[in-house]
Amino acid sequence: MIWLQQHMPVLPVLLPALTATLLLLIGDQGPGRLVWARRIAMASTALGLALALALLARAAEGELVTYRLGDWPAPFGIILLVDRLGALMLLLSACVALPVLWYASGGWDAHGRYFHALFQFQLMGLNGAFVTGDLFNLFVFFEVLLIASYVLMVHGQGAERFRVGIHYVVLNLLASALFLIGLALVYAKAGTLNLADLALRVPAVPAPDAAVLQVAALLLLVVFGFKAALMPLSMWLPSTYAATSPPVAALFAIMTKVGVYAIIRVHGVVFGDSGGATALTVEPILLPLALATSVLAVLGALAAKTLARLVAWLTVVSVGTVLAGIGLFGPAAWGAAFYYMINSTLVIAALFLLAELVASQRGDAEGFLRPAAAVTQPTLLGLMMLLAAASAAGLPPLPGFIGKLMLLEAAGTHAWAPLIWTVLLGVGFLTLLGLARAGSILFWHVRDDLPAGVGGGGSPKLVGATCSLLAASVMLSVGAAPVQRYCQAAAEQLVDRAAYAAAVLAEQGGAQAQTTRPYRGAKP
Repeated sequence: MIWLQQHMPVLPVLLPALTATLLLLIGDQGPGRLVWARRIAMASTALGLALALALLARAAEGELVTYRLGDWPAPFGIILLVDRLGALMLLLSACVALPVLWYASGGWDAHGRYFHALFQFQLMGLNGAFVTGDLFNLFVFFEVLLIASYVLMVHGQGAERFRVGIHYVVLNLLASALFLIGLALVYAKAGTLNLADLALRVPAVPAPDAAVLQVAALLLLVVFGFKAALMPLSMWLPSTYAATSPPVAALFAIMTKVGVYAIIRVHGVVFGDSGGATALTVEPILLPLALATSVLAVLGALAAKTLARLVAWLTVVSVGTVLAGIGLFGPAAWGAAFYYMINSTLVIAALFLLAELVASQRGDAEGFLRPAAAVTQPTLLGLMMLLAAASAAGLPPLPGFIGKLMLLEAAGTHAWAPLIWTVLLGVGFLTLLGLARAGSILFWHVRDDLPAGVGGGGSPKLVGATCSLLAASVMLSVGAAPVQRYCQAAAEQLVDRAAYAAAVLAEQGGAQAQTTRPYRGAKP
């Protein structure tokens, strides 16, 4: 038990990595192998969810847990750290991954080889990005999740997937090159890439050299903004997400949040309000870009011709809303953004799966927004669509409404408050309009000359996986108060740079894992 406590921060990375290796050795071709691959992958992902819950329980007390790989001290060795935000992102990733894997096991995983191994490598990259303590290893985990996503993107093949997949790979390679250039500039002037060490060194960099760090900060914003789908760097996303298979698109709902997470860690903390000459380098542009992202994306959603593409645009809308909260640069707004991010990720993932359920029952029309045969399960799918639409648009008492209300309250004293209120409320209304239009076409505009029930009803496995994501969103509303307190405490913990540096840079000879004094800020 003591061993488990000591090594717990590295297990979210090791578990999917070892599982993926085992799945590659077993293979998925031949009698019974795919069944065993499904069982192993599901068991590993469920264990990852339990591990994320255990880490969240430790983080909820304010404990900052660090892990020194090879027992090399920071900032020279590789450091992993789990704080409140990191634990929250691990849990969110697991809560999306388990239902999505359950859904994929209904048949999508058989459309190509090594789906489950690739899925686990994707989880390895996601989890690693959420627990890493330095920028170079953030780059490494970015590449791990991106390499897995390249193959998952075209899994099952198809001309359209290959076409958008090429664009996806090329653009991400360019972003990775910019990432390395930004890291080189940071290292040249700060002499470290450890995030805790950077938070101490960056404020001390004198003004002439700080200009180079500002360039690096802007380059990193381009990289992270591309990963997060910040306008104008997000035009690749709708086509990519709409073309890939539904379970992969649903998993990708969490991938954009890696970019958001990196922006918080780097631009909110390292180049935050205590960054010296580089303080708040991106503040003048982040908020307007975030608001523009939401506005342009919701217009794209209104113009979408398929349900999958509409949901892909809503992914960008949600990113813009979250980054608007981050762009306010304050713990209150960050806490609201974290709460909203949890719900939007769950709902978007559910909508991708729901889009495929609806399309499978509409014959040749599939997911195109035009009149077609009546679906086999109009009541069930219609209620699921209504719940998801209401939460995505921010209608009370669902968590989308609670999250937006928190964001509006946090923006109350900001100079841009009238514009922020207008954009967030207007985008919510247009989101509701777009989803209502889609729902009316899919469920009400039925062609009587075509037989109902084309394609059969969704299997219990597929429906159950989709419903579980929607149920998690509803539970977020039921437990809104404690979740909101946790998110607020996570935001306040981020700005306590002294505690972060003490946890990472403290010398405690020989101990693989170290814990600082509990953080004394707001306690959920």
